[in-house]
Amino acid sequence: QVQLVESGGGLVQPGGSLRLSCAASGFTFSSYGMRWYRQGPGKERELVAAIATAGGSTMYADSVKGRFTISRDNSKNTLFLRMNSLKPEDTAVYYCNARRLWTEYWGQGTQVTVSS
Repeated sequence: QVQLVESGGGLVQPGGSLRLSCAASGFTFSSYGMRWYRQGPGKERELVAAIATAGGSTMYADSVKGRFTISRDNSKNTLFLRMNSLKPEDTAVYYCNARRLWTEYWGQGTQVTVSS
């Protein structure tokens, strides 16, 4: 069956870094656009970053531009999010999302907490 499994979250101090991973299985990963979303406490889910199927095109929310980098390894069916210069406002559950036409899959999320 389809699975998206996020990992790499945790507690980090402000200014620190984390790398999230999302392992995909059960579908043709390379055919899907991939996204990272996040939902902070008391907030709506928001799009953080997106990457096209071959990885050549990316986009970022203004709030993370210059600090986060999305990438993918189609040979390993894995999506990444490198997060640098983390701020307390980056605290959220981070979800990976796969989308192709009318088909969409979600992971279960991984918690990122930025606090001193």
